Amino acid sequence: MKHYWKLVGLCGVLFSVWGNGALAQGKEKLVLRVADSFPTSGHWVVDNSTKFWMEEVTRATGGTVTFEYYPSEQLGKTKDMLALAQSGVTDIAYVAPAFISDNKMPLSGVAELPGSFTTSCQGTLAYWKLATKDGILAERDFAPNGVRLLWGVATLPYQIMSAKKKIESLKDIEGMKLRTAGAALDLAARKLKAVPVRLATPEIYDALSRGTIDGMIYSFPSLAPYKLDGLVKYATVGESFGALVATYVISEARWKKLPESVQKAMMDAGEEATRRLCASQDRDLEIDIAKFRQQGLTMVQLPAADKKELQGLLAGVQAEWADGLDKRGKPANEVLKAFRSALQQGR
Repeated sequence: MKHYWKLVGLCGVLFSVWGNGALAQGKEKLVLRVADSFPTSGHWVVDNSTKFWMEEVTRATGGTVTFEYYPSEQLGKTKDMLALAQSGVTDIAYVAPAFISDNKMPLSGVAELPGSFTTSCQGTLAYWKLATKDGILAERDFAPNGVRLLWGVATLPYQIMSAKKKIESLKDIEGMKLRTAGAALDLAARKLKAVPVRLATPEIYDALSRGTIDGMIYSFPSLAPYKLDGLVKYATVGESFGALVATYVISEARWKKLPESVQKAMMDAGEEATRRLCASQDRDLEIDIAKFRQQGLTMVQLPAADKKELQGLLAGVQAEWADGLDKRGKPANEVLKAFRSALQQGR
């Protein structure tokens, strides 16, 4: 198997060298591979950013750059996407920092902490500022892994969702096995006295239908694409139990082989795709909630007393997350301060 991956990587390198030489001469097109784990159709990330980004880059380069798209984990599992980009198996990969090793991109969890922001665009644009150019996340999370952010998003604030157990108060959440993703959501679940179970998104349906988990900390836009709307019966609304960061990256080695005109086209399209993606979530949230309510999903407004208690429970999560990473030699408190500043500047 090791020899196989080496061969695939070598083929990718040789293709890159040939492609860039031909591109420079203006004789041949450059075809780049894009891989992710999203369903082949109907997912808000794909519909609002992935397809748009590829089309925009092709348009901006006069058709010189085109793409081969591999959705639904066709080139590898969600947890392996970073390695696929690093090895050259794919040129561009969807990477969710929460789904890969905690040691790879832990500081990106700053945009996944509960209580940080109320809209996707607030969190997304603050994250974008820190993760591009000379931002602290670009230097501390992306550069050490040899990759560069092309576009990405911080989801809407997550809610607690249940397949069977009725939720009416915080007490009902205690003891539930909740799907989480990453350290920030793990901390939030434990504060609620729930049991965190880490799962990549494509694994949720089987776990929920089999009862391996009771529910999840999740967002409304991602229910239908994974057919989870037919399983979830109760969901909180208007809370902020955390979020998820989703990025598309390219390896620095691959990036440096691209002409500057292509690099510019990619980054221009990336910023536009990022803004489109967060705006689509914010715009469609109430529509999604109304649709799911019509389908029979019970929307739960927590009692005022519970809301106040929740603020106290989750207040320490941000500090606990940052202090824990600082002890591991990661400048999380510095990142948290920078993220809060970016949020304030964007408001």
